[in-house]
Amino acid sequence: MSIAENRRAHYDYHLEERYEAGMVLHGWEIKAIRAGQVQLTDGYVLIRDGELYLIGCRINALRSASTHVNPEADRTKKLLMRKEEIKRLVGKVEQRGFTLVPLNLHYKGGLVKAEIALAKGKAEHDKRNTEKKKDWDREKGRLMRHKVSAPTKD
Repeated sequence: MSIAENRRAHYDYHLEERYEAGMVLHGWEIKAIRAGQVQLTDGYVLIRDGELYLIGCRINALRSASTHVNPEADRTKKLLMRKEEIKRLVGKVEQRGFTLVPLNLHYKGGLVKAEIALAKGKAEHDKRNTEKKKDWDREKGRLMRHKVSAPTKD
């Protein structure tokens, strides 16, 4: 079940490979995520000291948060993956010019997981082509619906 999705990632980047990573979260963050108080639009993944960090994922605290907890909405969250996978990602990011982008947050066995992707940025003309293709697919669907439902003359 998806919690939050980064739809702009499909528009702004060519997505190459997808990975799933666990997240280190505080208790108040889990409660806020379950209440739907999470935003992933401006998020990106940073590699620092051989570890992955999710930056820009906003989790707004609930009003009923405890008074002894100091909730920070834009806290940097650590992502958990196997060392071999992280090393492979580091090599691709540093050598081939890829970037790591979060695609969505979802539940898996009661835990919150982040789906991240190796991506290359799209040029402006690629974004226009993506928009044209999406518009054409929508129009094609409309035409097919009308063609099927319209009575034929015999």
